[in-house]
Amino acid sequence: MLGPFLTVLLALCLVMACAYAIQRFVGNAGWVDVFWTFGTGFGGAVLATWPIASVDSAPWRQVMMALLMSFWALRLGSYIALRVARSDGEDPRYARFRKEWGPDFDRRFFRFVIVQGPIAGILAGCVGLAGQVPSAAFGAGDAFGLALFASGIAIEAIADRQMRRFRAQKIGPVCNVGLWSISRHPNYVGQWLLWCGVCVIALGGSGWGWLALSGPVLMGWLLRFVSGVPPLEQAMLESRGDAYRRYQAAVPAFLPLPPLLRTTRRLRG
Repeated sequence: MLGPFLTVLLALCLVMACAYAIQRFVGNAGWVDVFWTFGTGFGGAVLATWPIASVDSAPWRQVMMALLMSFWALRLGSYIALRVARSDGEDPRYARFRKEWGPDFDRRFFRFVIVQGPIAGILAGCVGLAGQVPSAAFGAGDAFGLALFASGIAIEAIADRQMRRFRAQKIGPVCNVGLWSISRHPNYVGQWLLWCGVCVIALGGSGWGWLALSGPVLMGWLLRFVSGVPPLEQAMLESRGDAYRRYQAAVPAFLPLPPLLRTTRRLRG
């Protein structure tokens, strides 16, 4: 599988280079997320089915993983594309980067974008490992992995719909309804869960399946500590001020906490 993986990795690096060029031409860095989502989904679908019906894989699982990734990419990619196209400004994270980096924005943002090619390649490789599990039987790992994947997709979609409705109603400065009342970033939680699902399916095989652990570990680290929560929350603090600080004090950043732990957290804060 090394040859196909390297081919997809190179293709994803080229996709992200194109994403950088296009966002620079249109002046909206949000389009980078659209390219990354569609690129990752396409790369994962290719690796899951390359080659289809190989001696070392079950064709139904290959098709299943390709369909799952295609559905994820189409749903999320279309949502982001519509949001970027209809927005009057940039994603708060990228607007903050543009402000902080100033004249050095283009150079630093190129590095930020191009490194997303290898990241997408690693995630696509996890999908490939899940698709190449040799067992023809539908096992417990498949069932649990599918449940996690479906839960992640559902959480993402519900969170996006709740945020869209909240913005349309204009009833307050900070969305704290529905899933947003138990996690400050439920869409990120859903994203992480679906990659956990891919990992669980891949672990059902022998050999290199354990490498799929890199998917949820990498995605969780990026979302929680690097390019997801930190820059977005900083931008929200600048634009929402004390309202967002109160939200931070009341609601956990990522995984929801049980009521007792949430109460203890508020008391300590």
